[in-house]
Amino acid sequence: GQPVPPSEPTDPESPPPAEPTSPPPPPPSGVFELGGQTHTLANPGLMASTGMTWVKFQHKWAPGQDPSIVASRINQAHSAGFRVLLSIPGNLYPTSIDFGAYVDFLGGVAALGPDAIEVWNELNLDREWPPGTIDPASYVNNMLRPAYNRIKSVNPNVLVVGGALAPTGVHNGFSVWSDDRYVQGMGAAGAASYMDCMGVHHNAGATSPSAFSGHPADDGAGHYSWYFWPTYNVYANAMPGEPLCYTELGYLSPDGHGGLPPNFWWGGNTSVSEHAQWLGEAISLLRGTGRVRMAIVFNVDFTFWGPTDPQAGYAILRPDGSCPACGALAGAMQ
Repeated sequence: GQPVPPSEPTDPESPPPAEPTSPPPPPPSGVFELGGQTHTLANPGLMASTGMTWVKFQHKWAPGQDPSIVASRINQAHSAGFRVLLSIPGNLYPTSIDFGAYVDFLGGVAALGPDAIEVWNELNLDREWPPGTIDPASYVNNMLRPAYNRIKSVNPNVLVVGGALAPTGVHNGFSVWSDDRYVQGMGAAGAASYMDCMGVHHNAGATSPSAFSGHPADDGAGHYSWYFWPTYNVYANAMPGEPLCYTELGYLSPDGHGGLPPNFWWGGNTSVSEHAQWLGEAISLLRGTGRVRMAIVFNVDFTFWGPTDPQAGYAILRPDGSCPACGALAGAMQ
């Protein structure tokens, strides 16, 4: 069985602007930092209690947008004491991408003082990139390199994160590329020169991070994308000199929600206590590698549970208001 990647969440309206404040000072090199993805930053105290110092927001760019549309997000994060990662892809199922307009937008965003920008998202799928043009060399040459150069010319302090791929073994070269082939192609195209870290997603696990077998959807082939270490190794080996930034790390548990959508059936037996334990274990393991710059928990407090998308099942804030993973994360960060 091959993983079907979870669909990406979309953010509701941005909150009103907060007064701009200085972000926390940047850490020394070699430091591992923890963050969480949220739509609203409604639970900053809960986030801080886990050791999180970053917040990730996703913003869907469209041509014609003014960069000031994300200013309130940046200011809100900084005023709450967090560094902010903005993941900026486009609208879903694009038929074309205006690379110049996108790079201009990122340059404008960089001037607003975010701490990190992730350049697009899951670019190996036709959900996020025009079918027939999915190609790592195109991403590097048309988007990543010009975006990196523009961002750094405007604000050299902004971390540039290579767009994380959707974990999948499916590959037809047209509407989907397997992420191992794609990231190897990025490396061959020189991507490491145009990023501060490579984005990674791991969101289809249903075993302990230390396991190499036993995933409910594993047909015996042991595909890396179902498992923590095999996924890590794909990215660490494809980008040997590059730090990794896990921009989505999450474990799905239906506890408190009900039946899972069909594409996510493999998460059906994951209890919320396993979700909590595995998140803590994963963070401990990533900290120990010395290769990972940050990890963003997917997610903090999403409430959406739809017929094809169980986002709320990944949330550390559970429907009953508890956060079993909070203690596990805090322990991993001590």
